[in-house]
Amino acid sequence: MAAALRKLRDRSTIKKAALTALMLAFAVVVLLPFLFMISTSLKSEMDIHKYPVEWIPSRIVNNYSTVWSGKYQFHVYYFNSIKVTSLTLLGLILTSSLAAYGFSRIRFRGRDSLFLLYLSTIMIPDEVTLIPKFILFKYLGLNDTHAALIFPAIFNVIGVFLMRQFMLTVPMELSEAAKIDGAGEFGIWRRIFLPLTKPAMITLAVVSVIWSWNDFMKPLIFLKSVHLYTIPLGLIQFIEETGKLYTLITAASVSATLPPILLFLLGQRFVIEGITSGAIKG
Repeated sequence: MAAALRKLRDRSTIKKAALTALMLAFAVVVLLPFLFMISTSLKSEMDIHKYPVEWIPSRIVNNYSTVWSGKYQFHVYYFNSIKVTSLTLLGLILTSSLAAYGFSRIRFRGRDSLFLLYLSTIMIPDEVTLIPKFILFKYLGLNDTHAALIFPAIFNVIGVFLMRQFMLTVPMELSEAAKIDGAGEFGIWRRIFLPLTKPAMITLAVVSVIWSWNDFMKPLIFLKSVHLYTIPLGLIQFIEETGKLYTLITAASVSATLPPILLFLLGQRFVIEGITSGAIKG
């Protein structure tokens, strides 16, 4: 009996070791391009053509100071992305949490049917609505402004769905107790649900930042002025400004990639909790 248990433990250990090795190899493959980009960003233009490749540069060149010195407009593109992403995030958290509270806690006729109708709009691709949005924003005078990127993004079906599913897990007794104490719906939302739904909000924040920061199509359609460009368009313009100096391009790319990566690393625990909690109650 003891020998059989030992064999089972040995097999389990071997399986875990093999799975760990496989995941480690997969992680190396995924990280390899990013590590190569970081290595290239620290080299001179002559050193990037060396063979074999020097993963650790023998001579480090501070290309980042050139990128951020102000000679090029990269700092303007970066600020624009921070501005658009921050305002989009604040608006999305506000609208999604309020709508989710209404769909999960306030009883009114046709609530569930309205939510299903709203949820069905997720099947409409964004590309289908680009032309109507462009025409509408033209009449409103919002084309070639950051408002054309911010206003549509603060209303998101996935954000409402995620927040609603999380709010459904909050016991009804908390809302009823707050109502007995004289709290209104807005007070219950602000004092009870906002603190309790922090994992869902952080999950939505991480996803929203990645969406907004990496969005290329909408800035390409709605923005014409170079000084309004966000990072995705700005990198293309930066390539033209620098004359295709690959060391500067990779330094700018590393700078553009770091914020969403750091945000995900800091909020990944809440992301997992926010996604899995919605599966408890539908």
